[in-house]
Amino acid sequence: MPTNDNSVNIENSAERYHHGDLRAALVEEGLKRLESGPAEALSLREVARSVGVSATAVYRHFPDKQALLHALADVAGERLASAFETAMAAEKPGKEAFDAMGRAYVHFALKNPFLFKLMMSPEMMSGIAAEGRPRTRGMGMLTSALSELSGGKMSLAEQNIRRLQSWAIVHGLALLMLDGLVPADEKIIDQVLGSKIV
Repeated sequence: MPTNDNSVNIENSAERYHHGDLRAALVEEGLKRLESGPAEALSLREVARSVGVSATAVYRHFPDKQALLHALADVAGERLASAFETAMAAEKPGKEAFDAMGRAYVHFALKNPFLFKLMMSPEMMSGIAAEGRPRTRGMGMLTSALSELSGGKMSLAEQNIRRLQSWAIVHGLALLMLDGLVPADEKIIDQVLGSKIV
């Protein structure tokens, strides 16, 4: 019987797998792989092999690749929100903190290009608000920051437009830099994001 049947030798799994939480280990391995390649290249079977478990074990936590990708995108959303918090805490409340949030968005994209593109893909973004996924936390922070900047005087309709405007600026700049159409230069980031939005 051939030893390489594109699965993992379960006898070796106990030796290689020492995590208490297999789901977390699989997510961590997926994140690691997104540091060097796109989500399209990610394989559940390869993730299982790297962690040291059988492909069958993966399916108990992630029935398909899309489920793992959603979990990875959720982690990305939480990391982005944490980056917002760190950046804003280092600045004075108001415009400085708001601009820091924008810079954190672009920096996150530049530091994590494949994870960022996965998180912002149409497949990952669709329906997250309805599902209450973690990626909505960052958007909630943006809404709160805009409300503070306006002194709470914006209507809901205006708030939605301002939020879209702010997101379009940072997201557009991030993609232009990731695609090499604009240099990933700190001075450019400061100049673009320092422009008056509110």
